[in-house]
Amino acid sequence: MTVVPPTETQRDDAGRPVPPGSWLGWVSTTDHKRIGLLTAGTSLVLMLFMGVLALLMRGQLAQPEETFLGAQVYDQLFTIHGSGMIYLVMTPFALGLGVYLVPLQIGAPGIALPRLTLLGYWLYTLGSLTVLAGFLTPTGAHADGWFSYPPMADSEHSPGAGTDLWIAGVLLAVTGSILQGWAVLWTILRRRTLGMTMLRLPVFCWAMIATCLMVIGAFPALLAALTLLAVGRADASVFASNVWNIGYQHIFWFYGHPVVYVMFFPYLAAVAEVLAVFSGRRFFGYRGTALSLLVFAALSMSVWGHHMFATGQAANDYYSLTSIALLVPAGVEYFGMLGTILGGRLRLRTPMLFALAFVPQFLIGGLTGIMVGTPVIDYHVTDSYFVVAHLHYVLFAGSAFGLFAAVYFWFPKVTGTLLDEGMGRLHFWLLVIGTNLTFLPMFALGYLGMPRRVVTYAAFDGFGLLNLLAGAGAAFLAAGMTVFVVNVLHTLRRRHLGRARPAGDDPWEAHTLEWATTSPPPRLNFPAGRPLPPVTSFAPLLDLRRREQREGSAV
Repeated sequence: MTVVPPTETQRDDAGRPVPPGSWLGWVSTTDHKRIGLLTAGTSLVLMLFMGVLALLMRGQLAQPEETFLGAQVYDQLFTIHGSGMIYLVMTPFALGLGVYLVPLQIGAPGIALPRLTLLGYWLYTLGSLTVLAGFLTPTGAHADGWFSYPPMADSEHSPGAGTDLWIAGVLLAVTGSILQGWAVLWTILRRRTLGMTMLRLPVFCWAMIATCLMVIGAFPALLAALTLLAVGRADASVFASNVWNIGYQHIFWFYGHPVVYVMFFPYLAAVAEVLAVFSGRRFFGYRGTALSLLVFAALSMSVWGHHMFATGQAANDYYSLTSIALLVPAGVEYFGMLGTILGGRLRLRTPMLFALAFVPQFLIGGLTGIMVGTPVIDYHVTDSYFVVAHLHYVLFAGSAFGLFAAVYFWFPKVTGTLLDEGMGRLHFWLLVIGTNLTFLPMFALGYLGMPRRVVTYAAFDGFGLLNLLAGAGAAFLAAGMTVFVVNVLHTLRRRHLGRARPAGDDPWEAHTLEWATTSPPPRLNFPAGRPLPPVTSFAPLLDLRRREQREGSAV
């Protein structure tokens, strides 16, 4: 058993104590929990903003020949919405979750490289503000998609400061993500408590290892692509040759496909933790799942070319084969989740509802991903609304449901109180209805030939009813997110006024070490003098409870 050192006072660079609740204490903190909360909280605020942009776009497309938004404004909205959700919301929240939870789950008093982790947060925040600052320029924000292919995004076709700010902002934000990924990975490798061997790491920590390896291995490719784009905007001759245009796509998609799994693995692992806890069972197939995450991460670096089938510049057989090979590790992970809940005594609390919905909804996104990774199908649906539907079943119907499972599950650990269960269930059902009503019709729209990134369509195209259904679904999503915001603010206000019922250190009867400390945890994670439970597996608290039950029954 390990006894952690006593708590310490937060101090500034001059060594002076900083009051824990002061704004200076937050902005200069080296406490990984605060940095994780800053990162995740900022990304949730940006999620709400990106959701407003999506509502405006659905309003524009709700009926044929709508003029609610002009083409230029619409292009800016879909570009910033897509860029924001990938660069500024789903990826940073996943890393923020790792920054907060990983040291707690491995029994460490803090994160490795805390100042580097804090720098990563501030680079991410500065980058986010820089991207959004494009709306304040005379020509508006960047409007060439989250991938910004040249020559479409060069200075001739996209003049103005909006694109330049977008490039600078994404460079800053992604650099911040790389720094935080390094810190989380180094923490797992170097700061595990006594008994916490690699094969006793929680599933979430294995997911963060795979995630951080992809962040470190693939994200620099995006920095290289954006640097090339910036040089091309300064020197028009760079993209005069199609070699560099296609080269940019290869470099970009070397980042662009692994980032999908960066936005998937942490949420998958959060769902795995929730399924195990609320099934009352140890996670099924632990070792196979840990191995599959590493195999998945490795394969993710080999499939980027399936985004380029339509260019005629990708080796179709190779990229199709590697894309289909992803089914193997994905299948292992899905069988692990199903094996966990089969035969379990399920408790259908809000985190479990989101976790259960994640499984079939993300499966739709995954299977349609294999479809678009097959050249014959991809040639038909490329740049259509089928791709939009696939992407949103991955990132919203899947990852966002994993995100909310994580929020409802770990909220009592962070704050010491539970979110309202009634509002949580209402939030869940509104999102289930809204998600499928919004994105399922888009598969049909893509099959019927509706291209993505269009500002309007003619009445005789026959797209009106399906787009109207998608617009109605977006209204359900907006209502669900409103309920979520009200739930969080209402709960935090009751906590501030002392009216919230304390959740206790472990309200869920969970399995991992973060639930062995107080809620919220102290500065150095575990109370002074309280020994950590012995780590005998990847579920030490479950082991402890079962051992106590055996000893009690023996007496």
